[in-house]
Amino acid sequence: MKPLSFVFIRLAIGISMFGHGLVRIPKLNSFSEGMVGNFSQSYLPTQLVTPFSLVLPFLELFLGIALLLGWKTRIAGIGGALLMLLLMFGTSMIENWSALPSQMIHLLFFVLVHEFHQVNTFSLDASNPPAK
Repeated sequence: MKPLSFVFIRLAIGISMFGHGLVRIPKLNSFSEGMVGNFSQSYLPTQLVTPFSLVLPFLELFLGIALLLGWKTRIAGIGGALLMLLLMFGTSMIENWSALPSQMIHLLFFVLVHEFHQVNTFSLDASNPPAK
């Protein structure tokens, strides 16, 4: 993969995650209540859904910032992929099948970011290459 292609992939997923977090944080309580309501009939207990729903927007914002800056890109790719797998599990528990394609696309982007992080030349990571 070429560096410019990679930066477009990194920025695309970064903008998406940044936007998800940015719009949810100001309305955190209503976002959390909505998520808890969506999961009320699922197998997942409220004691798990509530803290997850309160932390999720901050994780999304942090991942977005890291990816937009190109900071700790490899770790952000892994973290984002794991987050998407958790979201996909939750989505399956409430049978929201229409949300899965978007989450799978996000997962693919995170996997690409992780897999090709070595061509991450337009980034903060490029100023501190990993020790060999």
